[in-house]
Amino acid sequence: MHAFDVLGDPVRRRILELLAGGERASGEIGAVVQREFGISQPAVSQHLRVLRDSGFTRVRAEGTRRLYAVDPGPLQEVDEWLGRFRQFWTNRLDALGTELRRGRRERALTEETAPAPGPADA
Repeated sequence: MHAFDVLGDPVRRRILELLAGGERASGEIGAVVQREFGISQPAVSQHLRVLRDSGFTRVRAEGTRRLYAVDPGPLQEVDEWLGRFRQFWTNRLDALGTELRRGRRERALTEETAPAPGPADA
């Protein structure tokens, strides 16, 4: 399955978001996803299997629990593919940063030149 086919599903994206904070038990993942998406536990298990089989997650057993974690390999591949398109938003973000700095500078200059409030202003 292609990486974007895996990531195209909102449930699988949400599972990866949950795992971005660190390793989680399958039951914990299932409880969140079931509540947010209204799907069954077997459906959550199927999404976890797709993520594992496609390499986006790894799983380890700890007693009776299954702990899932993100495997960064496929995400690095997605990032590399997106690299070809970064030029389309990098320049805009740089321009936004410039405008924000300009606005801060102008506010600071305005505050420096504004008269101090007098007793009547209080």
